[in-house]
Amino acid sequence: MKDNLPTHVSRRRFLQNSVSLATGLSVAPSLIGAPQIVKHYNEPNSVINGVPIGVITYSFRSMPDQSAEATLQYVLDAGISTIELMGDPAESFVGKPESSVDRRAFSRLRRAERKGEELTEDQKKELADMQAQMKSYNQEVAKWRAEVSMDKFAQIKKMYNDAGVSIYAFKPGAFGKDNSDAEISYGMQAAKALGASHVTLEHPSDDAHTQRLGKLAKKNKMYVGYHGHTQQTPTFWDTALKQSKYNAMNLDIGHYVAAGNPDPLMLVNRKYDRIMSMHVKDRENLANGQKNLIWGTGDTPITAVLQLMRDQKYTFPATIELEYQIPDDSNAVQEVAKCLEYCRAALM
Repeated sequence: MKDNLPTHVSRRRFLQNSVSLATGLSVAPSLIGAPQIVKHYNEPNSVINGVPIGVITYSFRSMPDQSAEATLQYVLDAGISTIELMGDPAESFVGKPESSVDRRAFSRLRRAERKGEELTEDQKKELADMQAQMKSYNQEVAKWRAEVSMDKFAQIKKMYNDAGVSIYAFKPGAFGKDNSDAEISYGMQAAKALGASHVTLEHPSDDAHTQRLGKLAKKNKMYVGYHGHTQQTPTFWDTALKQSKYNAMNLDIGHYVAAGNPDPLMLVNRKYDRIMSMHVKDRENLANGQKNLIWGTGDTPITAVLQLMRDQKYTFPATIELEYQIPDDSNAVQEVAKCLEYCRAALM
């Protein structure tokens, strides 16, 4: 099933609007009958008929500058007013030590090792050296996190809020099984200083760890949204949700469909009160190949899910996650703006 635009919005109109956004990247909203928009004129507004449309800043990973300031500008240029903030832009702003390890090379070698590929002796030595360096670096970061003040996280919140952007979720790499309780609490307190209602992380597929995170979440009064990929099923989050009221869902409807699950609308309807935020992308289903595609050309019922949120007045954010291949004549900011316009067309 392909995801169609509402009948009153033609595909041609959608593409025309997308082109306008891609070239201008700053479209003033209509002011008729909208005093709340007048109040914040020239600020972004991506709450559409009550549905907050956000973006995970991972979507801008291909852009050249990954600082907190540049990331804010990408968000503004895309027309977004609420976000899930990745850890690196925030932690770099606050003063996190930099790693000398080539992370791409490190990830490539680790991935090859996990897949059982035969590494050369030089590659094995390189990987071992990188692992030793990363262990030392992680210890340095843990020490920094134990001592850092939350004041500069509060500065980020003010900088973003002053520009009309709120932060609803924070995703630093501080919540793994190898992280100490102090690091986990640091990540939750940083999220609080940023104004977020929850932190997000990949579901660890470890009941003991979700139990631990739930207890620390209760202590820090911060919700944990567990993200899933193609391991998602209708019961994927059930154990974690039972463990703590602070354990919650960061549902991804694109991955959910790609995994071969039935219509995600049923899951959203059943679990809406435990969903803190929801990632949106368009993927093919299992039978069709699972590819990430330009919105409206895959099998994920984006429009139907957004309209369900609107009609049922669900207020958790729908988070744009840009994962399809960016066209050569475009960039991540322009494509996020197109995705936002797709949401606008679906919800108007």
